[in-house]
Amino acid sequence: MKTRSIAGQALNPVGLGCMNVAWAYGPPDSRKAAIDLFRHALDAGCDHFDVANIYGGGLCEEMLGEAIAGRRDEVFVATKTGIVVDGPKRGVDCSPEAIAANIDASLKRLGTDHVDLFYMHRFDPAVPIADSVGAMVRLIEAGKIGGYGVSEWSAAHIREAHAVHPLAAAQHEFSLWSRNVELGVMAATRELGIALVAFSPVARGALAADIDVAALTEQDLRRRMPRFLGEDWEHNRAVLRDFATLAAEAGIAPAQLALGWVLAQGDHVHAIPGTRSVAHFDENNRAATLTLSPDVLARADALVNRRTIRGHRYPPAIRATIDTEDYAD
Repeated sequence: MKTRSIAGQALNPVGLGCMNVAWAYGPPDSRKAAIDLFRHALDAGCDHFDVANIYGGGLCEEMLGEAIAGRRDEVFVATKTGIVVDGPKRGVDCSPEAIAANIDASLKRLGTDHVDLFYMHRFDPAVPIADSVGAMVRLIEAGKIGGYGVSEWSAAHIREAHAVHPLAAAQHEFSLWSRNVELGVMAATRELGIALVAFSPVARGALAADIDVAALTEQDLRRRMPRFLGEDWEHNRAVLRDFATLAAEAGIAPAQLALGWVLAQGDHVHAIPGTRSVAHFDENNRAATLTLSPDVLARADALVNRRTIRGHRYPPAIRATIDTEDYAD
């Protein structure tokens, strides 16, 4: 498996997004199930684990910390700060004070003295970029983080931050059905030598399996995402069934085709699919070892894209908090 670099470390191009086990897609997994999954991933050679301080109110960091205890040197750990959750209310705080306090809390939960990558989870328009980046630089100098990154920032703000101190990574939703990075972030990260880390690369499961939205729990965030609702979902579901047929013709799983397409978009691109399933992890993990023909990738691209998929990726309230460039429609 050919590695790709983040913050000067060579990593497998497919990592593990850990959010699923603690947040967003229904009730959290049991602690044992989550830790067993993380340890299985470690044993399988996964070396990039992505968490955040808000996933399960810190629970995700705690479980990952327990899973990697005694094996810290095998793992590239990325976590995040910036989103403030107060019940149903959300805000963003990337002030230097919040950054300094939150890294210490994350390190305690993770049971380590440093993380390899620390993201600002969202753009904070109330804080000058130079002030936030300055706080990150102080953490690098203190040895608490190996590098810093941003998540869902625009290309212009990425460039501004990078000019203050080089960014290690930019994390964005990126898949066949979410192409916003093509409006500027892809070009900026490629030009500046910044890793582009794709979250939800299998479209929150839509590119992996035929989802019955009605069967999802009320806590599942997909029940409030336009692409998964009503007539938009019925249209999208038909497109996705054709995509599954294409994957079957190629002799691979739909998720593997989705991941293969993402990784083919640039040598600086990484993918961090999330799952609660050991079997699905193994399927995703194999995607980096597959060689897909240009014809299959082109057919996937033509089949699933912003013109063939209906509905926005986020509901209006969350859409307003996203800094990444958006399509007018």
